[in-house]
Amino acid sequence: MGLCDRVRAACAEIAAHARHVRIDLDRLGEIEPGPPPPLDPERHYLEGSREDVAMYTLTLDAINFGSGWFPTLRKRPGCSGYYTVAWSLADRFRAEGPWTPAELRRLDARELARVLGQDPGHELMALYAEALRQLGRFLGERSALEAIEAAGGSAERLAEQLARGMELFRDPGFYKRAQITPNDLALSGVAEFDDLDRLTIFADNLVPHVLRVDGVLVYEPWLAALIDAERLLPPGQAEREIRACAVHACELLAERVGVPPRALDVWLWNRGQQPCYKARPRHRTRTVHY
Repeated sequence: MGLCDRVRAACAEIAAHARHVRIDLDRLGEIEPGPPPPLDPERHYLEGSREDVAMYTLTLDAINFGSGWFPTLRKRPGCSGYYTVAWSLADRFRAEGPWTPAELRRLDARELARVLGQDPGHELMALYAEALRQLGRFLGERSALEAIEAAGGSAERLAEQLARGMELFRDPGFYKRAQITPNDLALSGVAEFDDLDRLTIFADNLVPHVLRVDGVLVYEPWLAALIDAERLLPPGQAEREIRACAVHACELLAERVGVPPRALDVWLWNRGQQPCYKARPRHRTRTVHY
């Protein structure tokens, strides 16, 4: 059983025995998918060489986490935490080019905070710096494209290699960032994978939020009240149930409407940028997984 099927099986098992979250199957048909939009070319670095864009994408996805800390970041005007990080990193690539693997291995929180426009003492900067040092060690003497090509055109194999090669990519039962990386590489136009549609959704805190607002996910009153009060949800059973039920619900929805889960994820994530979803609190957990 490959990584993607392990995620499907684990999430289906959690959803079947969940105590704090349930899926309202009758609401699944009320969501209609749309085509996944391309990556924003201003807030992502897409105009460089194929090698540099590949390196940007690996670099961004190595630090594509921290939503539990995002309310404490200095955000660019009109930007979420994710877009603040993605855009700041894109501007660094435009001005100075990519870091080499050797430079990544030496990167510290102060330099990264300079690039991202953040306080160097912020807890997330140290975690981001460690994630990028791990990426530098994972690459070794390889270029970004060489590391990607080692997966032999398989998105699932690349996800497995990322999860095996970097501790901060290991997210058992979900593998959100390990899976989103080949999807982002495909959206960036720098890699092709024969099995891209085997990927599940990329379990974070926004897709479950969209499903909750739309009535697909229903939370126990205490859990709903904690999230609505904008209190941090600690890692644990309830947090895993939220993510697992989102994955399983999207598997059911993707099958019903005939789209790959990864495409449904991108559409739901972008849908979550609308004001009606932004106006309601989503769950916040301080974790390196999303």
